Amino acid sequence: MLEGSPHTIGWHDGPRDVLRPLFELAEDSQTELDGYIDRGRVLVARDETGAVVGHLQLVPADAETVEIKSVAVREGSRFQGVGSELVERAVAVSRGEGARAVMVATATADVDNLRFYQRCGFRAASIERDAFTPARGYPPGLAVDGIPVRDAIRFELELDGTR
Repeated sequence: MLEGSPHTIGWHDGPRDVLRPLFELAEDSQTELDGYIDRGRVLVARDETGAVVGHLQLVPADAETVEIKSVAVREGSRFQGVGSELVERAVAVSRGEGARAVMVATATADVDNLRFYQRCGFRAASIERDAFTPARGYPPGLAVDGIPVRDAIRFELELDGTR
């Protein structure tokens, strides 16, 4: 638990299907979600009652990089630092395990996510055009605040000891 935080962050050891509703908050494609839900490790944030209010999935990307594949916070617990606490723990764990960097991808249309990751210290690394297509299971016409969801932006946080 971070000082002053009402949340406890720890590893989820049970079946992932109990967390599926949280994963679905972060993923609009059932096809994509089915392909990665059981990969890597999952951190969960619990409130003072022990209820899971957020999750973050870490998967290896290569020998020196880990990827935040999925992160979501339940509606009633957003804007209370849960997402930041999950990212901070993931970064600390990754650094402690010798990773060189942590990466994450999100839709270029989702301005809230873009701001969130940059506030966490991530920097833009690349753009994947047409990442959110019906062929990958995304609904046609998917949009965030009127902005079509088409391209993904990949962010990276280098773990050089500064964060």
